Amino acid sequence: MGQDQTKQQIAKGLQLYQSNQTEKALQVWTKVLEKSSDLVGRFRVLGCLVTAHSEMGRYKEMLKFAVVQIDTARELEDADFLLESYLNLARSNEKLCEFHKTISYCKTCLGLPGTRAATQLGGQVSLSMGNAFLGLSLFQKALESFEKALRYAHNNDDTMLECRVCCSLGSFYAQVKDYEKALFFPCKAAELVNDYGKGWSLKYRAMSQYHMAVAYRLLGHLGSAMECCEESMKIALQHGDRPLQALCLLCFADIHRSRGDLETAFPRYDSAMSIMTEIGNRLGQVQVLLGVAKCWVARKALDKALDAIERAQDLAEEVGNKLGQLKLHCLSESIYRSRGLQRELRAHVVRFHECVEETELYCGLCGESIGEKNSRLQALPCSHIFHLRCLQNNGTRSCPNCHRSSMKPGFV
Repeated sequence: MGQDQTKQQIAKGLQLYQSNQTEKALQVWTKVLEKSSDLVGRFRVLGCLVTAHSEMGRYKEMLKFAVVQIDTARELEDADFLLESYLNLARSNEKLCEFHKTISYCKTCLGLPGTRAATQLGGQVSLSMGNAFLGLSLFQKALESFEKALRYAHNNDDTMLECRVCCSLGSFYAQVKDYEKALFFPCKAAELVNDYGKGWSLKYRAMSQYHMAVAYRLLGHLGSAMECCEESMKIALQHGDRPLQALCLLCFADIHRSRGDLETAFPRYDSAMSIMTEIGNRLGQVQVLLGVAKCWVARKALDKALDAIERAQDLAEEVGNKLGQLKLHCLSESIYRSRGLQRELRAHVVRFHECVEETELYCGLCGESIGEKNSRLQALPCSHIFHLRCLQNNGTRSCPNCHRSSMKPGFV
């Protein structure tokens, strides 16, 4: 298969993919891979296969094609292609919750010599790195990476990247419990979709609606949460987006739990867990099991709650997610306190405080925990975060943690 024919077949596959005929598109691209001798064409079709498998939640297949793409880039001896392929390798590991590997591959991208693609892809590298740091609960590093990604988006007028970064920032602030910002950023993403997204994939709308649903639930606006989640799920089902379907099912379950409707919540958690397990989203499984454990606590079935917590702790430790561990130790602490089991209680209190130290989830001004309850937060330019009230009351001119100047406001 020659260069022109390869281009035609890649375009044919893209048309099929954009019209939701994903399996037919994959068949076309796989044939190109088998028959084409054009290295550039093979590289491009591997990129298509990586993206398609990512959106379908076939992360192991995604990783396999990313590895082949690296080999092709090396054959081409082109720095732009090498950067793109390392980014796909980083994303593949991010989806599989191999966060340390993601960070390593992102650093490889950033260490490559200056390329034409660096301006276009640098923001995406920073976003992937930020998502990985967030997966590890390294909040300052995550925020620093998201701010870099935002700068790339603004400097290059890349509204699609800005939309994705806003969704990640929504997740960031949901985790540290500044629910006002957790809603603000996905709402900003939804505005970008409305203003600029006429030719974009519907996944951007679905993504922003999902993150809005999470924030609305945390704020107690359960009707709005359900409405946004239903909109997101509708698009996810239309496009066969299994990862987003799993997240929506988890959100539905959390909404029902918030309403006290445990009978409806349990099957939603089961469905979410089934897809999370199928696609290999171990961090998602931790979140599901945490919700299940809370349901069992509400039913006073504490042995079942502890069983779910133990399974979740194993997964959280496996992927290195400190915030998940912190929440699970906190829930275990409340169970053992209610049972009067002092030895077990002390062990979880110690581990809880260790996780707080490791995640640096405390305000450097008042010393109180961040992420324990809904609070308005503010990031300084160094990406350290504090209670907004503490910064206003102290009028500090430098960061209490690292002593860098705080005269200029942070991005977020």
